Amino acid sequence: MTNNHNGITLKPFGPSIAKVTIPDEIIKKLNDYVEKIISDKKKSNELDCGPNLAGNVKQEFSLEKDFMSSSGWAKFLVKNSALWIESAINKKIKKFNIIDSWIVRQYKNDYNPIHIHGGHISGVGYLKVPKNLGDYSQKNKEVNKNGTLSLIHGSKNFLCESTFNVSPKVGEFYFFPNYLMHCVYPFVNTEEERRSISFNATIDEEIYSSYGS
Repeated sequence: MTNNHNGITLKPFGPSIAKVTIPDEIIKKLNDYVEKIISDKKKSNELDCGPNLAGNVKQEFSLEKDFMSSSGWAKFLVKNSALWIESAINKKIKKFNIIDSWIVRQYKNDYNPIHIHGGHISGVGYLKVPKNLGDYSQKNKEVNKNGTLSLIHGSKNFLCESTFNVSPKVGEFYFFPNYLMHCVYPFVNTEEERRSISFNATIDEEIYSSYGS
């Protein structure tokens, strides 16, 4: 809901999305962990989850549960998921089970096709972002979607958008329901890494299945 033109603009339709900030200390712990894993070929292979995910990217690997707990990552997900759901439907969750959480290391020309997630709720945030994601060949494009996340729901119509594009910024994290379709566009002209983190989780079945009733 936003206030403008001496009135109120309502958005009563479509899924709720939450945007929060990952604390700096957790970002550092996550990035240190990633560097440790990628320097250990055996561990990288053990945690590799790429074959089970949709992306065409350089590397994807799961976070170990002990690390998720010790780093504060699990607590971050629990706390902010609860706040998001309560603010959206005025219900307090009592159950929260992380199915998995994983790192995506994306480089030039890599991409993630349109897909959905498992569980009940999901999310994605950013740990590293290239300084420049590259320009379009056609310079007159209003929005550069290189390396952006696109959240997709329904179809475009009068006063109704069907996509929400997110330009990745380090520390920003977005929560959304598992069924929300999304994709990540490739970027160009840089050898830098775009590093993101995602998760899937389940909550109280009676809350998820009630559809806000």
